[in-house]
Amino acid sequence: MQICELRQSLLDCQGHALVLGGPGSGKTTIALKKAVARINAGLDAGQSVLFLSFSRAAVARLGEAMKQEVPQTQRSQLSMQTFHSFFWTLLSAHGYLLGAPRKLRILLPQDEQVEYGSIRPRERNVQNADWRAWLARREEMFRQDGRIAFDLFARNAEALLTQSQHIRRLITQRYPLIIVDEAQDTDAHAWRCIELLSATAQIVCLADLDQQIFDYLPGIGPERVDAIRQTLAPLEIDLGGQNHRSSGTEIAIFGQDILTGRARGAPYAGVSSFGYDPRRRTQKTALRMALGILQRSIRAATGRYGRNVAILTHSGVSAAKVSASLNADPKPVRHKLAFDEAEAMLTARFAAFLLEPKSEATRREDIALGLELLATSKAAAGLAAAAQWRLWAVRVREGREPRAGFVQAVIGVIDAVRQSPFTGDPAKDWSCVKRLLRDSGDPELLTTAKNLDYLVAFNRGRRISAGLGAIWARDGRYTGAREALDLALAQDQILGGVDDPPGVQVMTIHKSKGKQFDGVIVIREGRHNGERQVSSFVWWDDEPPYWRSRKILRVGVTRAKVHTLILEHVFPACPIMAGHNL
Repeated sequence: MQICELRQSLLDCQGHALVLGGPGSGKTTIALKKAVARINAGLDAGQSVLFLSFSRAAVARLGEAMKQEVPQTQRSQLSMQTFHSFFWTLLSAHGYLLGAPRKLRILLPQDEQVEYGSIRPRERNVQNADWRAWLARREEMFRQDGRIAFDLFARNAEALLTQSQHIRRLITQRYPLIIVDEAQDTDAHAWRCIELLSATAQIVCLADLDQQIFDYLPGIGPERVDAIRQTLAPLEIDLGGQNHRSSGTEIAIFGQDILTGRARGAPYAGVSSFGYDPRRRTQKTALRMALGILQRSIRAATGRYGRNVAILTHSGVSAAKVSASLNADPKPVRHKLAFDEAEAMLTARFAAFLLEPKSEATRREDIALGLELLATSKAAAGLAAAAQWRLWAVRVREGREPRAGFVQAVIGVIDAVRQSPFTGDPAKDWSCVKRLLRDSGDPELLTTAKNLDYLVAFNRGRRISAGLGAIWARDGRYTGAREALDLALAQDQILGGVDDPPGVQVMTIHKSKGKQFDGVIVIREGRHNGERQVSSFVWWDDEPPYWRSRKILRVGVTRAKVHTLILEHVFPACPIMAGHNL
């Protein structure tokens, strides 16, 4: 990257700054150079530059960029954290000042979902008395039990910083420069925390208002950038549409044209489309053809096939359908599906339970507890099966063993585990549990086995293995495996950066934010709006000229470094794509 006069002004700036720019414009790179400049200017012992971001994916991406932009000798003086990890550190040390117990525990999202799983998604709002009761109970759990949900991190951190000048001073003495990534997505509580720290620390905000696709969440809206300007009176630098992510292509230009509604009617370098009639060609076939086209395009541009590619959809249901199509015979395509993790994490607790010591004397209680753990995973999804499974657990404890096929399958797995000696190698023993679940032949237990494959992917699997290995080294068996699993999952939620792994990944456009891939396939299909079929690129309740839909689509198409392919149904027509000739 060339250090132009604009970027040099940021490096020289001694006060607050606001850096604006589109996807791949170099906001992160120049911010890292600013961090290096501050480190070179001299930091006291124990001081470092704090880089805050919202997503673990963004933190992982920052880690990769740091390896290129920050000399190895200086990396220890750059602290990259999510807002959640920063707030958790603050609350863990000082939360007792708010009236909570001194020892705090995280109410993991999957456990929180168990509590409100019976409330339908559309009714999860403050107009619903049941939802209000849950919100009040959640506050009570923090004050009385020390269990705190992620949603309460920011507001309680704000309360601490508001009430204690001493805590504010401790933070800014440690972090004299704080860089805020994706500042446009800060809610009122997170932004107030930054505002309180700005009195004694230098703040650099990175923002792109046109990537604000989470504005449906409470407290997030276009007013945030205006608040940054009014509160900080920062040096403002606009990198505009400069493109360093997908240089040599016109992907960023295409994304900008989507956003502004400009259709130039000519192809873009690094962008293509593949249309098909779903009445004549299956999605299974179309996806495989599209992946071939994408990889050949990447190879033509770079001389090698793409290391990682993503298939992006408009909804979780659509992502699940894509995954099913890729799994279809005769030649399944290996891939990772990013989905709602709550049920997967709760079923993993059942797997950890299977690792724990079993005996004939506790057989009845083991069976009942296993059924209850599986019922909890269904409760998180709001499924009626949870009540039936809990009823079966009660009957088992009463000595009345149900003859239902599912219960017998669970009993078979628990009996098999008791007779299968473990090795002390967490990876092998985890695989043994998965094999027993698959061998049961029960559809529910097969789903549990699939969830375990997803759960141990990426950094998370290493944390789980480390925790289980430590227990075995201490006891020679997996006593308390569930507690070790919960600790690993909590660490992953707080500390974990999710690397972009090799291969094919399937996810929604919203989940792709903060990520980048060699190539991207964006799925456009028909969806029914209650009256007729419309393009899936048009977001629900969005009206012409479809500004919200355009912002979301721009995020999706600009995730690619080398090539973006639109895989689309030939009908219905899409008003956003009208006039484009890809």
